[in-house]
Amino acid sequence: MAFKAEYIWIDGTEPTPKLRSKTRVLADGADLPTWGFDGSSTNQAEGHASDCVLKPVFSCPDPIRGGDNLLVLCEVYNADGSAHSTNTRALLTPVDEKYAAQESWFGIEQEYTFFKEGRPYGFPVGGFPGPQGPYYCGIGADEVVGRDIVERHLDACIDAGLKISGINAEVMPGQWEFQIGPAGPLECSDHMWMARYLLYRISEDFGVSATLDAKPAKGDWNGAGAHTNFSTRAMREGYDAIITACESLGAEGKVEEHIAGYGVGIEQRLTGLHETAPYNVYSYGVSNRGASVRIPWQVELDKKGYIEDRRPNANVDPYVVTRLIANTCCEALEKAGQV
Repeated sequence: MAFKAEYIWIDGTEPTPKLRSKTRVLADGADLPTWGFDGSSTNQAEGHASDCVLKPVFSCPDPIRGGDNLLVLCEVYNADGSAHSTNTRALLTPVDEKYAAQESWFGIEQEYTFFKEGRPYGFPVGGFPGPQGPYYCGIGADEVVGRDIVERHLDACIDAGLKISGINAEVMPGQWEFQIGPAGPLECSDHMWMARYLLYRISEDFGVSATLDAKPAKGDWNGAGAHTNFSTRAMREGYDAIITACESLGAEGKVEEHIAGYGVGIEQRLTGLHETAPYNVYSYGVSNRGASVRIPWQVELDKKGYIEDRRPNANVDPYVVTRLIANTCCEALEKAGQV
């Protein structure tokens, strides 16, 4: 007997990397071996030295094929054993280990937009739907499209054992959101990439593409973000640590560093309108969705909890955003003795 292992990795496409995958048939009970691929076809190598290496780092049941089949998330390495330049997971790992004692938790809210025939799913040919307002968490065929795809994706994530915590319709027709977490930096990021894979793969079956474009429809429409919720043990136990984390994200040099790593097209989305703060002005506030970082009202009331960085784009690399936030906030909390 045999099972199928779908090897999944992040390619070198610029400016926004894509997921790639291929299938390996293995004997029942076999370990997941390293494998190779043609990096010259994925923007990760030149033709004269094209071999790249896939190293499995996370696997889960394959909810599409079922049975004993697996989905296998891989890191990309060069043939000489060094991490490939596109391997952002390898950069997160030492940060995760350095601050492991602070017990960082992340929750990422992944917004995305369905497209069909070159326009957002649900947009009329050559025109626009009514203005945004009724679509967010909407109910009914006149307000919501794509729910059949979304429900199938949710079930697939649950069946795969991913830490998916919810779904909702977003502010534009054809736009939805799912949430991954709470989980540690590596686990949250691995599960997010796997959930993205399932989203793309299931949408394919419906003849629809799911996109992470930060501004999928120009004009008076919200963009698509990946709001990132973060806490450490100290933040979950006291409010002073909450303020320290917020202040650290606005420290000299940090705003530019984070914005540079928060996804492609961020200037188009973070305009100061449509529930965003300007990309080049840092702010934080309680219950303020127009701030860079929001402190939920319940957190201020309880004097403990988490913060929400509202700046990351939908197309952000989870390994990058978790690394940046953990490194900035945990370093500041350590210096302040709030660990």
